[in-house]
Amino acid sequence: MPSTRRAAVLGSPIAHSLSPVLHRAAYAALGLDTWSYDRFEVDEAGLPGFVAGMDDSWAGLSLTMPLKRAIIPLLDEISDTAASVEAVNTVVLTEDGRRLGDNTDIPGLVAALRERGVEKVDSAAVLGAGATASSALAALARICAGPVTAYVRSEARADEMRGWGERLGVDVRTAAWTDAKRAFSAPLVIATTPAGTTDALAAEVPDAPGTLFDVLYHPWPTPLAAAWSERGGAVLGGLDLLVHQAVLQVEQMTGVDRAPLAAMRDAGERALAAT
Repeated sequence: MPSTRRAAVLGSPIAHSLSPVLHRAAYAALGLDTWSYDRFEVDEAGLPGFVAGMDDSWAGLSLTMPLKRAIIPLLDEISDTAASVEAVNTVVLTEDGRRLGDNTDIPGLVAALRERGVEKVDSAAVLGAGATASSALAALARICAGPVTAYVRSEARADEMRGWGERLGVDVRTAAWTDAKRAFSAPLVIATTPAGTTDALAAEVPDAPGTLFDVLYHPWPTPLAAAWSERGGAVLGGLDLLVHQAVLQVEQMTGVDRAPLAAMRDAGERALAAT
């Protein structure tokens, strides 16, 4: 085993990624002085060459867009969790050179909710229908006992979400984006849309809403998250998801039993406050 160990996050664009901040904070707290974690701008065309050039000092990779699906053909094995959404965000390189893919976004989302006391819900709503929405559905498959309503902008997106529901064993119902304010009666709402998309909905938040998980983290809070909190609802943000999925990545890549969640979150909060 090499004396120095490497890990990194790959994607395009990548300059905004907080992953180096979180992983480096973990290494510092764990005393892993010979470990490094970097970021590399890599697109789909450059991914095979990057992976082929990795030597035995590499311990793992984090993948962000647009590489979560592109990495799959380059791996020796992927977990059932990753296969369920056809997306890998974590690669661990074993001592014998095998490349193992996993998805820590899904259990990370569940862990973040559990930390806030959300263990089970009878129903839920998802705003949006992109890649993050499929991970949200996979997480809801573990904690939601009843239907999930997805609010989408087109019938094509509605078909996609219903398809994911069938695949993941979730009772997915769909509704038009123009009716999105109806989502706020659900005990759990997961907003998976890009920045600005839900801003107009902030005025529609009712008094005493349930729990909102808005996957954005910058700028924070979003208008929707701020309105939700003002009206007495529980709010989780993208940093909660980012930290919890990174905790699982650190544990898989380093082999430690428990990554330092508090130190990682503190580093992430300080980094965001400085932007």
